[in-house]
Amino acid sequence: RTVQPVCPTAIGEKIIDQARVILAQTAQVKEIISEEKQSLAGVFHLGVLPTIAPYLLPRFFPQLMEKYPELDIRVTEMKTQNIQQALHAGDIDAAIIASKLEDTFLKEETLFYETFFGYVSCKEPLFKHDVIRTSDITGERLWLLDEGHCFRDQLVRFCHLGSMETFMRMVESGKGITFIPELAVSQLNEEQKKLVRPFAIPRPTRQIVLATSRDFIRHSLLNVLKEEILAAVPKEMQSLQSIQYLL
Repeated sequence: RTVQPVCPTAIGEKIIDQARVILAQTAQVKEIISEEKQSLAGVFHLGVLPTIAPYLLPRFFPQLMEKYPELDIRVTEMKTQNIQQALHAGDIDAAIIASKLEDTFLKEETLFYETFFGYVSCKEPLFKHDVIRTSDITGERLWLLDEGHCFRDQLVRFCHLGSMETFMRMVESGKGITFIPELAVSQLNEEQKKLVRPFAIPRPTRQIVLATSRDFIRHSLLNVLKEEILAAVPKEMQSLQSIQYLL
């Protein structure tokens, strides 16, 4: 207690770790009972990437809540690293992420595939193109990029960032280029849609994945969530097309 910051002793660390195990096991007993009853009641914590949440959630979440009023799903926007840590710690029950983490602790299931589009300022030379190539986009024109990263690496990084709305506003103000995912296009007004450009084939595409821990129990609830998401996403997005390539 005489040092800052305050840290537990070695035995304290062991007690804390064991307490976490006991709490997790207690929660799991309740989940086993709920699953046996196929109950949808109880709090369910869902983590979602900020580059997915604003475009996917409005498509299914209001209908889900109306259809299953007993559900209590708490959604938190989180970046990928925080989602992975939260799944390991048991702080969230499931997550919607972009691309599989290949984490042996997790069970990951593909929901759908989402193409990326270019979002191009009307003052950019590429605005005059009907289709843009990845090689047309240079670092100094693209919002978000670090120098020295290839286009694919930048787009992968983009998937795991915070909100993309700031980059979109910069493009609309007359400067540069950014990316937008497929589901975002339907939310744009007519003026904004004029700034959207498809990429040349094969088109960059991300894999939208539903992740849980391997010992996750409440499959009845998870299946309801998955069914509602898939019902809200166009059928053609539920399989990888020959004109797409995965990031």
